Amino acid sequence: MAGKPEESEEPLVVADWSAVRNIHRFPHRAMATTFEIIIQHEDKTYAQQAAKAAFDELDRMEGELSRFIENSDIARINNLPAGRPLPLSLTTFECLQISAELWAETKGAFDVTVGFLVDCWRDEDKNPRTPSPQELQSAREHTGMHLILFDEPTHAVALMRSPVRVDLGGVGKGYGVDRMAQMLREWSIDRALIHGGFSSVLALDAPQGSVGWPVTLSYPGDRGRSLARLPLERIAVSGSGLEKGPHIIDPRSGQPVERKIATWSIAPDAARADALSTAFMVMTPEEVEAYCADHPAVRSLLIVPADPQTGSPQRIVSAGAWKQGELIR
Repeated sequence: MAGKPEESEEPLVVADWSAVRNIHRFPHRAMATTFEIIIQHEDKTYAQQAAKAAFDELDRMEGELSRFIENSDIARINNLPAGRPLPLSLTTFECLQISAELWAETKGAFDVTVGFLVDCWRDEDKNPRTPSPQELQSAREHTGMHLILFDEPTHAVALMRSPVRVDLGGVGKGYGVDRMAQMLREWSIDRALIHGGFSSVLALDAPQGSVGWPVTLSYPGDRGRSLARLPLERIAVSGSGLEKGPHIIDPRSGQPVERKIATWSIAPDAARADALSTAFMVMTPEEVEAYCADHPAVRSLLIVPADPQTGSPQRIVSAGAWKQGELIR
């Protein structure tokens, strides 16, 4: 999928840091959401300076990765003629490479080139519509990471077919969180947690005297209903959920699906967690289970809606190596 589905305003990952002492919290608006850096450090001024450096890096990245900013790398790709190489910043090139890896790993369930398919199923006011077979076929012909060729030595890309509509909404926040974490490490800030709108969260080292940063995966629309409690350390978690049941487009078929109410992924880095929670929205539970079996560092949690046709009830499905006591049943 090109970006996360239209998400609920309700955060899918919540936290209570009242038990964590000596922390400093710094918010920042970027990528159409509020990012926050939470740092445990004895010097608040130094922590604030480190957070500012990380946010400056985030703003720089947004200028390269956003398709809505004129002359950004992504905007230029979306206007690139076929066969013409386009040199990119290292940031954009790396983010696209990660996207290509996950496209291959998920067998096309995660696809940042799905923009034309998404547009097919919406009118100008973004209300649902049904495209003609001709529209759908044309969109499918311009969708797929196989249409983007990478040249590692020059950090350039070229398109096999034009136009292609790239949108990094399903991976950009997570990638930004990872890069901010690198910046904090350069400032020797090790005990911190970063999140982008509480849908993409990355924990660095645990706070002193704690086994991890305490976070909770909560049911969409009901923050009082917890599904899992996690002490995060050197790991990322991301959640995707729906508001008002909009169309989700499966890049593999080009058709809308409504297989999940919400999904969560836990992975070693935020970019992959971000992309996987998006992909898990369209993958079947069996596909998600197989993915986690092939990638032992990844865990998932899915809320699968009831199926009136088969009579099966709503269910919560987990996959991967969850630790004892983390899941709440």
